[in-house]
Amino acid sequence: MKIAIKYGLLITAVVIAWVVIIRFLLDVGPEARVNLLGPILFNLTAIVAILQGMRARKEELDGDLGFKEGLTMGMGISLVYALSACLFFMVEFLVTGPKLLLSEAGAASQPMWKVATFAYAGLFFGSLIFGLIYSTIIAFFIARRLPRQSSEII
Repeated sequence: MKIAIKYGLLITAVVIAWVVIIRFLLDVGPEARVNLLGPILFNLTAIVAILQGMRARKEELDGDLGFKEGLTMGMGISLVYALSACLFFMVEFLVTGPKLLLSEAGAASQPMWKVATFAYAGLFFGSLIFGLIYSTIIAFFIARRLPRQSSEII
């Protein structure tokens, strides 16, 4: 569990740094081209964190990381990231107001509670879905392989 918390919070730290630097310190608007780099950075950070988390777990297990254990570790990291990122954006909303949420598509024509609900749900479930995809691919390559003669059922 410590590994999942460590690497999940690492992804969230990158998201927090990006938001604070780009949106608040540099005051870059939602229509700026630099905002296209955010999702790329967040996804690369998630991939690296899941990969490093699985490697750390594999080391803990003395190299005996199965596919299921790897997938569980990756999803644990993604869950910590999803929860902590949503928590950060909720605190940000309470502290600075709806500035970031107003940059969401269609925010001006809908009630703020609806915009916030869809934004947080999208962040949470999107993080889990992409985490599942990344974890599956990474676990496939990192997990130990069973010998062909093995009768063990996975």
